[in-house]
Order: sequence, then C-alpha cells, then structure tokens
Amino acid sequence: MNASASGTFLLGGDLPVVRLGYGTMQLTGPGVWGPPRDHDEAIRVLRRSVELGTTFFDTADSYGPVVAEELLREALHPYADDVVIATKAGLTRQGPGTWTPVGVPAYLRQQCELSLRRLGVERIDLFQLHRIDPAVPLADQVGELKALQEEGKIRHIGLSEVDVDQLRAAQEVATIVSVQNLYNLARRDAEPLLEVCEAEGIGFIPWFPLATGALSADDGPLGQASRDHGGATPSQLALAWLLQRSPVMLPIPGTSSVAHLEQNVAAADLTLTDTEFAALSDLA
Repeated sequence: MNASASGTFLLGGDLPVVRLGYGTMQLTGPGVWGPPRDHDEAIRVLRRSVELGTTFFDTADSYGPVVAEELLREALHPYADDVVIATKAGLTRQGPGTWTPVGVPAYLRQQCELSLRRLGVERIDLFQLHRIDPAVPLADQVGELKALQEEGKIRHIGLSEVDVDQLRAAQEVATIVSVQNLYNLARRDAEPLLEVCEAEGIGFIPWFPLATGALSADDGPLGQASRDHGGATPSQLALAWLLQRSPVMLPIPGTSSVAHLEQNVAAADLTLTDTEFAALSDLA
C-alpha cells in the first residue's frame, strides 16, 4: 500500500508530486475552527502520510485559522526533498463555518509572508488564491501573486473555485499551474474546467473528493459496487474513479484518523475496468 501507485504529475512542468495527496482541512476543529480534537493523532496522520508515499500536501492560512499550517511544520519540518506543500490565501475567518473573501493585494502579500514563516520555508511550492474577491479586480489579485513569484517567495501559482472565464483572465496575468474546485463522482459541475485543464496540462485538485450521502451509503449504488469489487470501500472506489478520470487529477482526501488515511491511500492500488469506470460514471 503506497500512494505512489497513483502515479505522478508535474506541476508547472517541473515540480513532481504523487497524484494522490492529502488535504489538511479536517485536521482542525469543528467548522474548520480551532485546534484538532486529538493533536497527537493529527501529527501521526501527517507523518504516516509521508510513510505511505504521499508527497503533495494541501493547506491554507484559513484552516483553523493558521492551525493546519502549524501542524504541518510541527509534524514534517524539516521537509523531505520530495514533499510539496500547497497553501492558500484570500479567505478570512470570523468564526466556525464562516468564510469571507479578501483579495486586497497588501493582504495577500501579508498572508504569503506569514505562511512562509509558519511553514518554515523560504519559498512556497504552490500558492493558491483561495477565492476571487469580487470587490477587487482579478488582475490586481493575481498580479500580486505574480509579483511575489518574481521575488522568489512563490514557485507556482494556482486558483481555487473558478470557472473557465476566470482561469482565462488570470492566465493573461500569470502562469496558472493548478485549479482547485469542488468535484467528485456525484458533483461534476466543473467538468468544462477539467477539460481545459486536461488540454493544457494544468493540475486539477478536486476538493471534497469523496462522494457522500445516498450515493456512498452501504445500501446505495457505491455500496453495491464496492461489494462487487471485492470489498473495496465506497470511498476507495470514489478515489479510484477520480484517479482514472483524468491524468491531471490530484485528489486530496483529508482525514483526522490514521486508520481512515490508510484506507484512502489503498485506493491508489485499485484499478477499475472500463466497464466498472463507466458504470460508476453513470451512478450519479
């Protein structure tokens, strides 16, 4: 069992990551607010991820806020040479479950500097605009990230929750190597964006990658499919489907449990036949 079985992807054409990554949002408290319920288990999850071959870790300054970045540093610093950390800025927090976009260039610059300090790095591998602030011109927001890149503080630039037109507008300002949008077996509204990413070699990071609810219930379609596939869990099938959906797909399932982490990583070893892939595609 090793995440490397999912294959690798070159972010920006020069930064290799194992495709099945890890998202840190669930390490924080309820409502993505405050510290984890079990700090020691959170540290074990991050360290076990590396042991299992994970090299791509997604986080954000707003997770906690600041909690997830601090946990990453505590658990993994000094980072292995192949570990790639992606963080995000552009969403502020006013309490549990509350998120407000702020894309003022000076704020984005401040958050980049603070993330550098919290993560303990001199350059952030992938810095993503967490949300486009409608009150600030997109060119100003992406332009500030471009300036930080030129200063050597950011290696690559990504976007989160955008459409094709917004991606195109951002590309007029800077090179965009990844987008992170809601996408899973049951929610495929971002299909047009994924197709653009496939055509241009842009990494597509699906947040909330595990299909939930009725689709993945034990008595639901994925539950039956999991029994047909030799006992693979619904979540494993959902991840395997994402990995086979596109070579630019970089799923980042998150969990606060080592046992659940190991189940997720085992999805890297699953191979769906064309018939199985088509059947899963038709479930939703």
